[in-house]
Amino acid sequence: MARSKPRPDVVRPPAKPAPFDGAPPGATRAARTPDPTTHFGFRAVGESEKAPLVRRVFDSVAERYDLMNDLMSLGVHRLWKRALLDRLRPRASASLLDIGGGTGDVAMLWREGGGGAATVVDANPNMIAVGQKRAAERGQNAGIAWMVGDAENLPCADRSFDAATSAFCLRNVTRLEAALAEARRTLDFGGKFVVLEFSKMSLPGLSRLYDAWSFKVLPALGDKIAGDRAAYRYLAESIRRFPPQAEFARLLAEAGFERVGFHNLSGGIAALHWGWRL
Repeated sequence: MARSKPRPDVVRPPAKPAPFDGAPPGATRAARTPDPTTHFGFRAVGESEKAPLVRRVFDSVAERYDLMNDLMSLGVHRLWKRALLDRLRPRASASLLDIGGGTGDVAMLWREGGGGAATVVDANPNMIAVGQKRAAERGQNAGIAWMVGDAENLPCADRSFDAATSAFCLRNVTRLEAALAEARRTLDFGGKFVVLEFSKMSLPGLSRLYDAWSFKVLPALGDKIAGDRAAYRYLAESIRRFPPQAEFARLLAEAGFERVGFHNLSGGIAALHWGWRL
């Protein structure tokens, strides 16, 4: 298979962003376009508004992204990411595309597990900058290419990767179906796509406890630790808006993936989803 070599983008860390205030840059209420609409957390917004709003959230949390995941996953997101890699079984001859993986966790685990070249695509330069710094500290820059790009319009050639992953990204996209189609497009035949995302819990008691944590404790901690209650509130709301496990499996199948499946983690706080391009 002919592969196009991804062009790494070198991104310099930008200036420290202002806390997220819940409004797109320069927006006024009168200027907002209501149609077509999508959701930003529990809010209905115009499709053109969502990407700038999400960008501002991740501008705000980029430097504390690991802390954010620790708070949202109750400290177990690293174990979940290792479970994701176990579904792929990295090998030196295989290439990986990590979609929305700006801080590089999955790409570095892939490389450390014996996988071949990895490419990280993320829409946020702040996240990419954090990932590049961390990869350099771990001696992993040589095996990882970094690209600024949109999950709904990936800057990658057709059939250019053997495996693809996405961890905690897809609930933030504007058009989920478009992002799934793009992931499939970039996979070679026989390639596997594995998604790690927060999900719907199977135990009602656990669900109530996690809701209390997510909507009462987490925003307060975000305010105290990061000075940014709104960003952490959005992240909690975005989890509730993501499709349940069976519905997301259906969307994967409708996007053309085959042998689709999912597995709950930590009682359904998160789930692994997968499908193949055959």
